[in-house]
Amino acid sequence: MKTRSMEETISRRLYTMGLMGVVLAAAVCIFVFHRAFTMQAWRALENESAILVSQYEHDTQSLSNFAYDRVRITLISPDGTVLYESTDADEQEEMENHLSRPEVQQAFSSGKGKDIRDSATTGYETYYYAVLLQDGNVLRIGQDAQTIWTLYNEALPAILFSCLVILGIGVLLARVLTRRLVRPMLNMAHDLDRIQENVPYTELVPFADAICSDRAVRESNEKMRQEFTANVSHELKTPLTSISGYAEMIETGLARPEDIASFGQKIHSEASRMIRLVNDIIQLSHLDSSGGTHDSPAMEPVDLSVLAKECTDRLKMNARRAYVTLNVQGEGVQVVGSPSLLEELCQNLCDNAIRYNQPGGRVLLKTGHNEEGCPYLMVQDNGIGIPKEAQASVFERFYRVDKSRSKATGGTGLGLAIVKQIARIHGARITLDSELGQGTTVTITFESKPQ
Repeated sequence: MKTRSMEETISRRLYTMGLMGVVLAAAVCIFVFHRAFTMQAWRALENESAILVSQYEHDTQSLSNFAYDRVRITLISPDGTVLYESTDADEQEEMENHLSRPEVQQAFSSGKGKDIRDSATTGYETYYYAVLLQDGNVLRIGQDAQTIWTLYNEALPAILFSCLVILGIGVLLARVLTRRLVRPMLNMAHDLDRIQENVPYTELVPFADAICSDRAVRESNEKMRQEFTANVSHELKTPLTSISGYAEMIETGLARPEDIASFGQKIHSEASRMIRLVNDIIQLSHLDSSGGTHDSPAMEPVDLSVLAKECTDRLKMNARRAYVTLNVQGEGVQVVGSPSLLEELCQNLCDNAIRYNQPGGRVLLKTGHNEEGCPYLMVQDNGIGIPKEAQASVFERFYRVDKSRSKATGGTGLGLAIVKQIARIHGARITLDSELGQGTTVTITFESKPQ
């Protein structure tokens, strides 16, 4: 779409509105003036007819005294014969019977009558006013006047000149007003840090708020990227330093023969930790880009109870090594989702519940529907719990409540961040309830049941 100048668009519309207003005003003025002229013409004919009636002496001579070029006087008998016409005598002899004329018929029936007839050739219209006399005859007065179109044609040059003058003034005013209107909006871009303080118009407040919100999100994302880069560098540097140190000791012969196997085991352990970290980073990166139109994972019905049972089967050996009891409880509940991602979500939650538990502890996976009828998956443990001040941060990347315990158990600090992204993709919400020394309950609630 081609970008248009706001100033030009507003000016163009003002020009158009001004031109339309001028043309409309001219047309209305002509109509109003013609109407006023028509009413004035009727009043003048009524007055003149009243004078003629008062001076009429039952003969045509009394009428000829009032005849003049601007007014046409006609005396008509009850049978429609023209008794007197103020025009030439020759024309009077040739005049037809007037009984069919509308104003004459109205005068004979109601005492007064009037009518307007146009002349297509001369561009004039004639106003006729007729009144019934006491002797039974009808006195008719006629007066010629220009039609509205004739008036329009005569006034057209003046109208065009006025339109051009008004339009020219309108163009200048439109440019000045548009520049004054647009200038404050252009000035908003000069100081984006305080754009909300410099909003010139109320209608632009949502626009300024959106810009500030977008800037805040961008700054937050940039800060997160910087922190993520720093955390990744730190997490990779520690095992690489350890691997490099052990490898160097073996290479230089400083390691005793009986320690080589132990060093190899430590190198393998640190390498495995790096592989898990890289895999989690790749998984998290993939989840960050998922959920859009083209990258969303394939969705299908998934039974949460079956998913939880399979998860406990996979982690049963880990639970035994940690002396933790693993149980599943609840009804069969179906949701629409990605089986692989939901398996990853369940396994990360369950693995955390085992990892941050105590010998003799227990972990319960529960499925069902809440009071609103929404399906949920709950992972509950009676482990070490999470402090209140740390609960808002546990789903952040590389955040660890107990760093020493996490590293000792092989955690990467990305498990709950992956859980958060998977829940986002499925439109689910996460609820965390934990007390230090009492245990933790994490509930994943899906918005609606599958149709």
